[in-house]
Amino acid sequence: MRAMVLAAGLGTRLRPITYGMPKPMVPVLNRPVMEHTVRLLTRHGFTEAVANLHWLPEVIEGHFGDGSEFGLGLSYNHEDRLLGTAGGVREVADFLGDSFLVVAGDALTDLDFGAMREFHESHDGLATLATKRVADTDQFGVVIAGEDGRIQGFQEKPDPAEALSDLANTCIYMFRSEVFDYFPAPGTSKAAKADDAAEFADWAMDVFPALLENDVPFYSHEIDAYWNDIGNLDELRQGNLDALGGLVEVEVGAPEVVDGVQAASPLGDAEVTAPVLIGEGVELGSGIRIVGPAVVGDGCRLGDRSIVSDAILLAETELPADAILIGGIAARATNA
Repeated sequence: MRAMVLAAGLGTRLRPITYGMPKPMVPVLNRPVMEHTVRLLTRHGFTEAVANLHWLPEVIEGHFGDGSEFGLGLSYNHEDRLLGTAGGVREVADFLGDSFLVVAGDALTDLDFGAMREFHESHDGLATLATKRVADTDQFGVVIAGEDGRIQGFQEKPDPAEALSDLANTCIYMFRSEVFDYFPAPGTSKAAKADDAAEFADWAMDVFPALLENDVPFYSHEIDAYWNDIGNLDELRQGNLDALGGLVEVEVGAPEVVDGVQAASPLGDAEVTAPVLIGEGVELGSGIRIVGPAVVGDGCRLGDRSIVSDAILLAETELPADAILIGGIAARATNA
């Protein structure tokens, strides 16, 4: 089975960070969130994948190259104009083959793709949607499924009092190639704007309704794995802190120097209280306090007597002497 990583979006809800970097490159534990996805694919036996690119594509290609560093053959499809969540997949249908996985490049998860594939192959449907129970249904599209898991309908961000389900659509899918038979004809997508490409198509607005209308079976695969779509700044911060606390299984590229403190740079005389991750090339002034949970990105500079707590510093951020950062995200300015 091959995989497609959706990496073309603009990440508008993560601005201003995404003015200078594509959303799949926002860091979780000092690695791009998409890198955690790529490594997860490799751990579950995937050897070939394709990613669609649009916003700042050179940043993604420059980091991942051909994927060989991560044990995965990775190719790219550039979208001059965004083609939508489904249209971009249709563009690479020949590469994907008879059965394939689609996963968002900005999703932080440790989902068991092997178990999902077993479920996908066990039923007669054209699609399997990974779903997860949530309390705040007004933040997600929810899936309505029968006792056998067959999907019967959807609700878009319903108020909890009106929600018919608490199963959130994680936008992680497995499909059989016959799903392309239910795509909208060129130029007829219900989700497209006037200036969108004719090939634009959306899973939620176009394809899934067509499956329901034609009584085509497709199924919900409920997961209990960690999942965070890094949809906004609060979720970016929470994803980092959850990963730091071990709530999601990801690789950390720094040694543990004392219990709960992982550092790839010297600590000097800094007072550090776990859990904390400090990246490479970090310069710490004298008299600094870092109270976890906290993540300090590669190349950061912290001035004398500065204090960081419950916060994330993205790469190359500088804090002046005597600065205090509590409960937030700090990043360097860009010219974008």
